[in-house]
Amino acid sequence: MLNEIPTKRPETPLLDGIDSPAQLRELKEKQLVQLAEELRAFLLYSVGQTGGHFGAGLGVVELTLALHYVYNTPQDRLVWDVGHQTYPHKILTGRREQLLTMRQSGGLSGFPKREESEYDTFGVGHSSTSISAALGMALAGGDKKCAAIIGDGAMTAGMAFEALNHAAHTDADLLVILNDNNMSISPNVGGLATYLSKIWGSKFYNSLREGSKQVLTKIPSAWEFAKRTEEHFKGFVSPGTLFEEMGFNYVGPIDGHDLSSLVRYLRNLRDVKGPKLLHIITQKGKGFEPAEKDPVGYHALNKLEPAPKKPVPNRPKFQAVFGQWLCDMAAVEPRLVAITPAMCEGSGMVDFARDYPERFYDVAIAEQHAVTLAAGFACEGQKPVVAIYSTFLQRAYDQLIHDVALQNLDVTFAIDRAGLVGEDGATHAGSFDISYLRCIPNMVIATPSDENECRQLLYTCYRHRGPSAVRYPRGRGSGAEIASAMNALPLGKGVIRREGTGAAILCFGTLAASARQAADKLGLTLCDMRFVKPLDTALIDDLARRHGLLVTLEENAVAGGAGSAVAEYLNHQGITLPIMQLGLDDSFVGHASHAEQLASQGLDADSIERAIDQRLTELASARPGKLAP
Repeated sequence: MLNEIPTKRPETPLLDGIDSPAQLRELKEKQLVQLAEELRAFLLYSVGQTGGHFGAGLGVVELTLALHYVYNTPQDRLVWDVGHQTYPHKILTGRREQLLTMRQSGGLSGFPKREESEYDTFGVGHSSTSISAALGMALAGGDKKCAAIIGDGAMTAGMAFEALNHAAHTDADLLVILNDNNMSISPNVGGLATYLSKIWGSKFYNSLREGSKQVLTKIPSAWEFAKRTEEHFKGFVSPGTLFEEMGFNYVGPIDGHDLSSLVRYLRNLRDVKGPKLLHIITQKGKGFEPAEKDPVGYHALNKLEPAPKKPVPNRPKFQAVFGQWLCDMAAVEPRLVAITPAMCEGSGMVDFARDYPERFYDVAIAEQHAVTLAAGFACEGQKPVVAIYSTFLQRAYDQLIHDVALQNLDVTFAIDRAGLVGEDGATHAGSFDISYLRCIPNMVIATPSDENECRQLLYTCYRHRGPSAVRYPRGRGSGAEIASAMNALPLGKGVIRREGTGAAILCFGTLAASARQAADKLGLTLCDMRFVKPLDTALIDDLARRHGLLVTLEENAVAGGAGSAVAEYLNHQGITLPIMQLGLDDSFVGHASHAEQLASQGLDADSIERAIDQRLTELASARPGKLAP
């Protein structure tokens, strides 16, 4: 049992000789225990060097070894869900040394990625997709086995049960492994349950079961009696009755850290035909005592850094700004209820959950349900706030349109992680929310430029009657002073932050600080637009009259984004004016630091300045004297 993150690379003689699962399969089974210890130690060391998820990975060390030991990967397909439990898998599949580049520009992704390795059979950044993907692979045919490993709460999403329901009505050779680490279904472990699990997972039992089926199906009443007797007997001691009723051959629960048992069960189940479900019990953070005691707090780890020479400015994160506003709002608004799909800590809701437990609803990884639940509350006169990451709101788009906006219900969306998110990469980036929200009737979309404006726009949108959204980024702001008072800002109105000539920058969101640098250096007008919808058309009219170029700036896809809204308005009004739209290009932005991502998209201060200066120069050459007011 380790108590601290190793700062020096541990000795891993067995692991150093494993560059592929084929080499792993050459080991004697008794060597796997030592290999598990080495793998766990290296995982802790490498994550300490790079930062990243590690609690879930520590919990599946034995499972990962057993799967690659028993299955003929990559010919056999393993689909991991959720993806952040795949660090041990990456170590064993030829990427051990590359793990020290994890989540860095040009390095390994923190999630499975098909372009990265033939062993990564499916990209999994969002949860609960594995069973559907693995079922598709199995039904596609071919000489292969397919297994979906689902855990860390991923079984709480409806999509997983949709896939289970379909799989049970096929003859797919599919194994679903439910990694139960107390983030999902509660364990049911006991002497009788363990004993029966050994029976249900044995070749003898399954051959007997299939033989009996062939005989007894010729006598329908006898077969039905035998089937019901088996199911009811299992139901006394096993949580698998649901899965059996759906049509799965259920085995478990078993100890997910017992390597010999895992290897035995997997070998037996590999040769059992049809859909099967193996239920294993694991400890998230296994082998690292602090993570075992606090699996939520140690879900992920920041890179271990030497103590800074200068104190880091004490600026609050945007999620903390939201969390404080939520508590302050609840104190004066008894109708407020807060909903989150399994992101209490990440969204800054810990204090609210503690102080207002009867008004807090964590619905697990169920974004569609979260949004329609809010709609139900709104129908009864409550004032729901849905705290959700931008990338996860994509999963509830139909509910957003049909259940909230179409009915014009009073729901406020606090959209966290809007824009690029750094090391988590494209799967978690909030690159599209302006684009997919802007086209929905009845929506209000606010884009605060700093921490204080975030607080005030949350209040403004909450007081608005109807669906509204406030989008704000991951991390810390510019250090703006946050007023304790909450004041509603004029809906759909921007504000000029700096008067200049030649061009006007229309900034939507927290790129305002970089925009200010460019505006100061080039002598431009700078506007904090505050709202994408409704758009401040009066301000745009004024800016268009006085400037030869409008520049829109947003940390969202240019396609369909805030700049598109401005361009559409100008076109509708018949205003012919050069417009430059700065935002995210038509690509998925890979993992890197947030600063590196912004620079790659031309959205850092220097790039913004150069781009505008170049455009002004080009326009001046083409139309001398036309850029000044």
